[in-house]
Amino acid sequence: MHDDLHLLRRTPDPAPAGAHNPFGLRSAREALAFHRSFPEYSPTPLVRLRGLAKALGAGEIFVKDESRRFGLNAFKALGGSYAIARCIAGRLGLDFEALRFDQLTSPELRRALGDVTFVTATDGNHGRGVAWTAMRLGQRSVVYMPEGTAPERLENIRLLGADASILGLPYDDCVRYARAQAQANSWTLVQDTSWPGYEQIPLWIMQGYTTMGLEILEQLDGVRPTHILLQAGVGAMAGAMAAFFAECWRDEKPVIAVVEPQSADCFFRTAAAGDGALHAAPGPMRTIMAGLACGEPCPIAWDVLSRCAEFYVSMPDWVAAKGMRTLAAPLPGDAPVISGESGASTLGFAAAALKRNDLRAQLGLDESSRILCISTEGDTDRANYRRVVWDGLYPAP
Repeated sequence: MHDDLHLLRRTPDPAPAGAHNPFGLRSAREALAFHRSFPEYSPTPLVRLRGLAKALGAGEIFVKDESRRFGLNAFKALGGSYAIARCIAGRLGLDFEALRFDQLTSPELRRALGDVTFVTATDGNHGRGVAWTAMRLGQRSVVYMPEGTAPERLENIRLLGADASILGLPYDDCVRYARAQAQANSWTLVQDTSWPGYEQIPLWIMQGYTTMGLEILEQLDGVRPTHILLQAGVGAMAGAMAAFFAECWRDEKPVIAVVEPQSADCFFRTAAAGDGALHAAPGPMRTIMAGLACGEPCPIAWDVLSRCAEFYVSMPDWVAAKGMRTLAAPLPGDAPVISGESGASTLGFAAAALKRNDLRAQLGLDESSRILCISTEGDTDRANYRRVVWDGLYPAP
């Protein structure tokens, strides 16, 4: 039975006349120049899975492997570091375009800035990126995590010097708690979702992610994907990548599909309602895709996705588990990719969709299709990674 894998098609909204894209090539070049100044920087691999594509009846399958990012096993530090640097530049009146890592971490800047506490709520990877950046700057970070967080994810953040704790709350309530603590203590909130009056920092976070988009564009070396699959939690990464690639290919824009867990499918619900309002997933958000277990969509992200994405997917955990196992056990000639539950969600969906004639037809997939996925994380919860990959947890129905 496949009744629990749902695909929704939605005609994208037209862009307002004269609309500016804050996540296009100009933004990406600025973000990449900043990230290249980090000693840890190197482009993460774009893996070409020719054997898998042939076996599934597609032309090409590409997977961007973000497990190699800054030694943090996920892409999220791209956004946190960029937003924090932007905050500091604004506070000190510095020219951000000239701001680089050595200046950002200099004793002179540290003295001018004084003591700052950065606070955030996270399912794991975003908080780790914020904590890592704060540690590099000699500043304090406070990180709140939702109920059910894997102990390894908490410990990884504490190892970076953060005051990190697991609250007995769902993710979206942790965001509200972090917001309240920031206001009560005069801390700087670095959150990857927005609300009225809090848009600038989430926008900077999304712009930081465009470094990844520009790397992909350069690594594709002229090849244009026909389909781009993007996983969404609050939607910041999906929105930034959709807007970036929409600008890159304009009239030849690839088909964009947004993938979510069925228990946290807020973008799917918002797209299905079609009433101009944002719709939260009712919860509880029980899913192995911890990084996507967010019940409320980021308004900035929806604004972008509503104009760029054609498909929305609500899917069960077995699809992500299939993606993890498929990437871990490649066909001859393909390279393995260690991809966590959220990271493998899009490849899992691609593999499931290519096996079903109805989904192939709806998505317009055929033997010439070129599919791009982003593996947003590695094995950030190694115990669960082994349960899925070694022990076959969540088999396909």
